[in-house]
This record gives sequence, C-alpha cells and structure tokens, in this order.
Amino acid sequence: MSTDLIYLVTGAGVSMLGFRGFVTRAHLFWKILGINLMGSGIFLILIAAPPRLPGGEADPVPQAMVLTGIVVALSATALALGVALRVAVRTGRPYLEEEAGDPVDHPTAASEIRREME
Repeated sequence: MSTDLIYLVTGAGVSMLGFRGFVTRAHLFWKILGINLMGSGIFLILIAAPPRLPGGEADPVPQAMVLTGIVVALSATALALGVALRVAVRTGRPYLEEEAGDPVDHPTAASEIRREME
C-alpha cells in the first residue's frame, strides 16, 4: 500500500467521522468539533493527492491552499465557539432546540414576525 493511499483513506475516514459527529450530536461544542474534523480530513486529502510535477514532486499550490485553509478554519472555529458561548449564555442551554414547525404555518408567529418588521 502506498503512502498516498494511506493518507487518502485516513482523510476520508476522519471526514466521515466528523460528519457523523456533526449530524448526530445536539451539543454545539460537538457540532463545531465535527466540522473541524471534516475540514481536517479534507486538508489531509488535499495534501495526499496533489498533481505531480514532471520531476515527481508535488505541486506546491494545493499545499499553500491547505495552509491558508488552516488559518481560515482556526478563525472560523474561534468565531463559532464565541457564538456557541453566546447562545449558551442567552438561552441557558448549550444546544439549539428544533422548532415544533415552520413559523409561517402558525398565524400567531407570522403576525409577530410582521410586527417586528414594521
């Protein structure tokens, strides 16, 4: 088995694990962690499978994109954790509850929305 294949399979596994954590967990911290795992798996795939230059060396452009992506992911994670903390402080719960239905279906909720818009 080649090294590239090991990195590709590991990246795909980490991405799937992150997606599972994001979808199955209600706690906001675990959702943020799942999104980070998905991103890390994608970074691993991008590093493992770059196009090769004629000398057998990897193309440096995908590597530079991954480095930029890591910086963006770090700042997005900090923002997401700040928003999650704000939600937890305001609602008293570290998760978001699902609504009972679409607010448009409820006439009282729709009228409240219209009043807020005016």
